[in-house]
Amino acid sequence: MAKILIVDDAAFMRMMLKDILTKGGHDVVGEAENGLVAIQKYQELKPDIVTMDITMPEMEGVEAVKEIRKKDANAKIVMCSAMGQQGMVVQAIQAGAKDFIVKPFQGDRVLDAIRRAI
Repeated sequence: MAKILIVDDAAFMRMMLKDILTKGGHDVVGEAENGLVAIQKYQELKPDIVTMDITMPEMEGVEAVKEIRKKDANAKIVMCSAMGQQGMVVQAIQAGAKDFIVKPFQGDRVLDAIRRAI
């Protein structure tokens, strides 16, 4: 079981992910709606894994990955991308993300990515 922080600007996406992760036996310890909040919550909650949306207001996912990894080089982050964001996914992986999942989420794919990241 992993402690997970979900980061997505869409409440519906956070809810879907939370549902998949909790049914998969994980503990969702927090949620954030943008990269700035994600950085604060990461420091507060010390999750095992972060699921990070790419496109968000205030601070996008790739920037947030870089900031979190500056503070914790061992941070495990799985990116969440929409179709057609391959370029951004590559940037995120280069910035230190471990894996990515594509929206719309498929439960087994999400859980596989979490298992691999752990």
